[in-house]
Amino acid sequence: MPALTREDDVFVLNLGDGENRFTLDWLTEVEAALDEVTAAEGPRALVTTAGGRFFSNGLDLDWLLANPDVGPAYTDRIEEVFARLLSAPLYTVAALPGHAFGGGAMLALAHDSRVMRADRGYWSLPEAALGLPFMPGMAALIQARLPQQTAHEAMVTSRRYGGTEAQAAGIVDVAVEAEAVRATAVDRAAGHAALAGPNLAGIKTAMYAQVLAALRSPRP
Repeated sequence: MPALTREDDVFVLNLGDGENRFTLDWLTEVEAALDEVTAAEGPRALVTTAGGRFFSNGLDLDWLLANPDVGPAYTDRIEEVFARLLSAPLYTVAALPGHAFGGGAMLALAHDSRVMRADRGYWSLPEAALGLPFMPGMAALIQARLPQQTAHEAMVTSRRYGGTEAQAAGIVDVAVEAEAVRATAVDRAAGHAALAGPNLAGIKTAMYAQVLAALRSPRP
């Protein structure tokens, strides 16, 4: 399960050691961590990472298919997590030690910066290959945070990008050796900790007003 720790001015949210799918309990822990981080005062930043070979495998599709009646409320919670990260009043860095698929790939995009392992692991949006649609808010997030051609290729072809490919495509900011992923992310976050506060939140909210509106749009 997710766990939040702090290293000086940097909060570190470890999503867990497994596939880190978005189960209800997992979402509750992530939401509580975001509550704590955003409510804190003074210089601060956030690194989101994981302890195993997955950053996150995204939505719990088996549970969702078995519980279609709660699907809208479930995806609303996920999109609100994306919105909170996208407009967070502090600098955020996703540190990817391995695979980030579907919702996990989008979770990484909601951060201000991304660091990925260079030699193993993939970032991918498999929805097209799985016959699944993108929710409007999720599509808006992807298109806002990726170069246009990369967003098109990733969404339409379900391509899997390794770390160096992801860096070249503008998906991640830097791809590094496995042992350097966490430290590189913490250093990047710490360098912007002094920016935390309502002004930064306002800047992000203005930049991504349309994306935030789409993520938070009520479902029919």
